[in-house]
Amino acid sequence: MLLATVIVAIAVTVATTAVLLLVEPMAPRSEAVRTGALSGGAVVALYALWLNDRRRRIEEDRHELEGVKVADERFARSVELLGNEADQVRVGALHSLAWLAGSTPRYKQTVLDVLCAYLRRPFDHPELRDEPDGAAEESDPEADREREVRLTAQRLITDVLPWGADTDPRIYDLDLSGARLEHFRLEGRRIGRLIARRARFHGITRLAQLEAAKPVLFTGASFKGRLDLREARLNGGVSFERVQFTGDVLLDGTAVSTFLDISTAAPAGQQGALVVSPQTRIDGTAEGWALAAP
Repeated sequence: MLLATVIVAIAVTVATTAVLLLVEPMAPRSEAVRTGALSGGAVVALYALWLNDRRRRIEEDRHELEGVKVADERFARSVELLGNEADQVRVGALHSLAWLAGSTPRYKQTVLDVLCAYLRRPFDHPELRDEPDGAAEESDPEADREREVRLTAQRLITDVLPWGADTDPRIYDLDLSGARLEHFRLEGRRIGRLIARRARFHGITRLAQLEAAKPVLFTGASFKGRLDLREARLNGGVSFERVQFTGDVLLDGTAVSTFLDISTAAPAGQQGALVVSPQTRIDGTAEGWALAAP
């Protein structure tokens, strides 16, 4: 390119000078030569500008590749630290993943998958066991520390998902099958599919104003407390098949499209009830368990 540019510049210089001498033969030759040189210099300047722009784009591509490499290394390191024995290290790794989801959008679904996978790990805590009231509960410091890590993972899932004025048009899926969750919250969040088959929800589960574009599946789950679905928009339908409740299910103002499967759902010990109001809208069929106001 440099050789071609030099040749073109010389040709432009000569051609410009010759044209000026032919058009104005009485003009000083020095002026014609100077104008021709300026024309040739303009060609060289254009080449210099092109070369500078090319170098800039190469530098930007290099920085982008370095950023991708750093993000990949950070993700791999954070996932590796989730297996660390120290609970504070695991908490730090979870926060690192959440930061990565915010700074690198292409990682958001992957980070949510990792957080959900962590919550699907087997977990037991004395306060979450199905024991008669008044049963003695032994202290378990290790379980307490793991409990705090899991609560952090739950909170970060809520923080990562879009809500309110967030204009992220993508929808994100959650797979919490078999997970043991405590005071789980997705209030006002926008999601795609929520799979929580055989999950166990302890305490109040707050899903009010949740917007789900795909099915929400609680098949075989159990709720050890109230389930709040008020004003939720379940556009993909919801399944409560074989679900056990020990508290109320609040559907006040909820809009359910496609299907509502509660054919075999039942409150445990007859303590729970599906609580709805005239504002509840179901675009589909609800079979088995009648919906009635309290």
